[in-house]
Amino acid sequence: MEQLLYVSEIVVNGLMTGVMYALVALGFVLIYKASGVFNYAQGVMALFAAMTLVGIQQGQVPFAHLINALTGMHVSNFGWNVPAVLAIALTAGVMVLLAIAIQKLVLQHLVGQEPIILFMATLGLAYFLEGLGDVMWGADVKTLDVGLPQGISDAAEALTARLTGYGFFIDRLDIWAAIIATALVAALVAFSQYTKQGRAMRAVADDHQAALSVGISLKFVWIMVWSIAGFVALVAGIMWGTKSGVQFSLSLIALKALPVLMLGGFTSIPGAIVGGLIIGVGEKLFEYFVGPMIGGATETWFAYVLALGFLVFRPQGLFGERIIERV
Repeated sequence: MEQLLYVSEIVVNGLMTGVMYALVALGFVLIYKASGVFNYAQGVMALFAAMTLVGIQQGQVPFAHLINALTGMHVSNFGWNVPAVLAIALTAGVMVLLAIAIQKLVLQHLVGQEPIILFMATLGLAYFLEGLGDVMWGADVKTLDVGLPQGISDAAEALTARLTGYGFFIDRLDIWAAIIATALVAALVAFSQYTKQGRAMRAVADDHQAALSVGISLKFVWIMVWSIAGFVALVAGIMWGTKSGVQFSLSLIALKALPVLMLGGFTSIPGAIVGGLIIGVGEKLFEYFVGPMIGGATETWFAYVLALGFLVFRPQGLFGERIIERV
């Protein structure tokens, strides 16, 4: 019985981890639904958003290292601290400006191009944003604190102990991430399905030229979608940055989102959540049951093996649309 309860605790913690994966995958799904291309830069956008948030919150001077090198000055800080809520709002504004810049400097020149061209553009954008973030805010590891509670939840431990006689150890940050992700997904699904802008987004994904011919503004749709994806990246950056610090490895969470997308489907917002939960729970259970038999460290590759199986037997994912082509 105790082992069953311990496995249940592993499942709960896997679900919480899966929500964190799903937050990153949501940004990929939004861009893919609007442009039909995989946005390789999404992980770096989360890193850039988190770095910008820390820089604004701590009153850091942007490009301080560059200014000092060029002028011989020694500026580093404005001398004030910005409240977390205001810093988040300002960072969201920066992500909107970034979306406008991406549309004007990159996307508007690639209308009607093959998806591989757009993908290569996002690949270049990823490396550019990574370098820009380092130049603006420095490459050192940063601590992000916006007031989210961390540590083991006493309430969750007490509740599960009362229900099962076995207290589950659940991180309070993971609980908040699950709540925020649920609200975010509900809002995005409603926006995509029931608003005029959401329908325009899906039309642009189907055919750029056809959408233009019926009066849909490609410029507006792309700015809107990249802004929303930037906001999702900001939320993901806050959660992951609070959990593990703001550092280069934060951009690599994009790689963990790949199996999530393969399971859930590249065009499904609910699929991103379900795929994230499957990966989160699956890797924890696999590590617990199989890991000791093969030396452990299975969490680093389990998701990719599972995704490979899906690619073989159901390449469109659980919620993706089946592609039917006439021959």
